[in-house]
Amino acid sequence: MIHRRAFLGVAAAGLMRAGNAPKVTKLYRSPDGHPNALESTPEGLWVGEQTTDRAYLLNWKTGKVLKKVDTESSNTSGIAYGGGFLWMSANGKAVGRPPKPTDATRGEIIKVDPDTGRTVARYPVPDGGGVHGAVYVDATLWMTCFKWKAITQVDAKTFRVMHKIPITLTRPHGLAWEPPGMWVMFSNDYVIQKLNVADGRVLDEIKLVKGKDPDPHGMDLYEKRLYYCDAGISPGAKDSGSPSAGWICRIEKSV
Repeated sequence: MIHRRAFLGVAAAGLMRAGNAPKVTKLYRSPDGHPNALESTPEGLWVGEQTTDRAYLLNWKTGKVLKKVDTESSNTSGIAYGGGFLWMSANGKAVGRPPKPTDATRGEIIKVDPDTGRTVARYPVPDGGGVHGAVYVDATLWMTCFKWKAITQVDAKTFRVMHKIPITLTRPHGLAWEPPGMWVMFSNDYVIQKLNVADGRVLDEIKLVKGKDPDPHGMDLYEKRLYYCDAGISPGAKDSGSPSAGWICRIEKSV
């Protein structure tokens, strides 16, 4: 089901609206088969692959590869684009490939030249834990911070923490910016919540159907529709067994 929650007046006031389960359309498979991160741009859809740690720019309609970038990310779990750079969420040691000396040993954000794949800078995640989704907004970077149980905003130049949004559900993954809110994919719960960036209030909520819909991982918003991907990998670097592994999907409902 989709449960849409609108808060009216003071925080205690609210109205829950319910409807039918959202239709999810599988569009195309990612080039390397383990997409774990999405970033929407007018030029195309950026995809971060979890095992090869490549970034691909794909044609929105066909999935055709427009650009392929080898990066020094590892266990890629998020991707953002802004300020002329890619920002890759390296969620620790590599998954599904031999280790490299450049692999992260903890959660890091890797700032990458989108033309060459060169690492420009590396930043530890502020809370010292793991990281999934990331999104670039107005010279700042928002990211999931597991230990803090928050979505955290930092200055993209200094990585100084500017703001935190508390979260209550588990395993936050993809992020999508839609002011005054931030859409957050909660992979364990099969729930996507739109949180008020000021205080974390739930403004809207979409529920996927576990066992029917593709497993939720990376996510972003494009032309009022949410897109997400199924990496085919479960926590602990295990094969999820999902029949939709590798697919990039669209939720057929304007938000």
